[in-house]
Amino acid sequence: MLRFATWKIVAILSMTAFALLIIVPSLLPPSARAALVDHLSGVIPVRTIVLGLDLQGGSHVLLEVDSNEVIKSEVQNLRDDARRLLREERIPITGGIGVLPRGIQLHVNPEERDKLLPKLQQLATPIGNPLLRGSASQALYVNDMGNGTVQILVTDAAITDRIRRAVDQSIEVLRRRVDALGTTEPNIQRQGNDRILVEVPGLQNPEKLKEILGTTAKLEFRLIANQGEDQSNYEMLDQTDQPGKLPVEKQVMVQGEDLTDAQPGFDQRTGEPVVNFRFNIRGGQRFGEVTSENVGRLFAIVLDGKVISAPRILGPITGGSGQISGHFTVESANNLAILLRAGALPAKLTIVEERTIGPGLGQDSIEAGKRAAFVGAGLVLFYMLITYGTFGIFADIALLVHIAIIFAALILLGATLTLPGIAGIVLTIGMAVDSNVLIYERIREESHAGRSIISSLDAGFKRAFATIVDSNVTMFVAAAILYFLGSGPVRGFAVSLAIGILTTIVTAVTMTRMMIALWYQYARPNKLPI
Repeated sequence: MLRFATWKIVAILSMTAFALLIIVPSLLPPSARAALVDHLSGVIPVRTIVLGLDLQGGSHVLLEVDSNEVIKSEVQNLRDDARRLLREERIPITGGIGVLPRGIQLHVNPEERDKLLPKLQQLATPIGNPLLRGSASQALYVNDMGNGTVQILVTDAAITDRIRRAVDQSIEVLRRRVDALGTTEPNIQRQGNDRILVEVPGLQNPEKLKEILGTTAKLEFRLIANQGEDQSNYEMLDQTDQPGKLPVEKQVMVQGEDLTDAQPGFDQRTGEPVVNFRFNIRGGQRFGEVTSENVGRLFAIVLDGKVISAPRILGPITGGSGQISGHFTVESANNLAILLRAGALPAKLTIVEERTIGPGLGQDSIEAGKRAAFVGAGLVLFYMLITYGTFGIFADIALLVHIAIIFAALILLGATLTLPGIAGIVLTIGMAVDSNVLIYERIREESHAGRSIISSLDAGFKRAFATIVDSNVTMFVAAAILYFLGSGPVRGFAVSLAIGILTTIVTAVTMTRMMIALWYQYARPNKLPI
């Protein structure tokens, strides 16, 4: 117990000094902080604590996906697919394809019915991600109404899935747009089934945010220029997945707005992850022409002026759909599918709630949080000092280091500090000294039982350790549940609480033990001061 290795002492002191150096820039006034950043620019990266919307103010916007537009888009795609199928199978219809609120209706000769129905069933692709290889619901109902009348209706499951994917695509587009503002730690997340919450700390101009949110990403399909081609016909564009530029022809072969879907999947021959995509009728015809005329050339997929993929055209791709392969992993195939779908907002987004939080309100929150933290920490420090004397001083020092390590961890992780996060830190202050209380009370019991000082100290730490671990593991599980099931402020509380629980083991047990060991070696007391 009282033999504390030198390397352990050096490690604990070094960690403490490192944590203090990390948090110093956050404690400086803005002018001094800016001067420090300029002075150390290019030498040592200077990072500060990131404040959330409730602490520094900013803009809050709640958006809703237009479900009616999503349904309309699905019906339109269904109508295009049915028209393409009828053309390929050379099946005549009478009266054209009628549009219903949730599907389409067409009339064919009764003798063509048996030929048409199996083909229409092929349009009813299962709902779900092929990468999951799980069971899935049907996207369409094909109903034979009799007398050659056939209805194809989009199912409720398909509408729900399409809205979900529309929200996912919109989040990706919005994140790219908001990141262009250069703001720190924007919060963009799903809210319910068809809403998106956008919070941008530090942005006091909601009109600028609304303008950015209304912008759509620009997706283009363009050919890679041939060697020796006139430089006026192409431009050098950056690649997103590797360094370097590619010569991309200026002419846009297919517009991204013609892309209706892109999903990850597996190649049926090799089993490798691929990305399957689908165009509308106009895009499919144009894509077929381009691929037929340029077999063997590289076809660049350009998103916002950057090449995200440049697969080789191995053969004509007709029918309005195709496949992108290129040594993908499951994750990279899914990410590419998201990027392709994020070429434009899939549906209209309506602002249903808009708030601007001024820096004054954020400053009030900071001051309130500071007062709560100072009062809570002050009372805890005073109680430990009065109750345990010298050992209380050791506990107080460990508590201050505990708080410093929490803030240093938040800075290094890039986590956003919110008002609930401050509440979590205040809670961990009480939890940290609770471990010391368990140790000290155990030491006191052992001493009153007649054991020696060394034996009492050793037994106090050893026998209280299991209880400390059990209580902290229980709290950590609760924090993990809050993080994975919660969102927004709840997650902020969970992050600070979890970090505080982990640092408690280091400060309340290891660091306190080190200080008591050093105290005993130098003081050689005749009795314990508790």
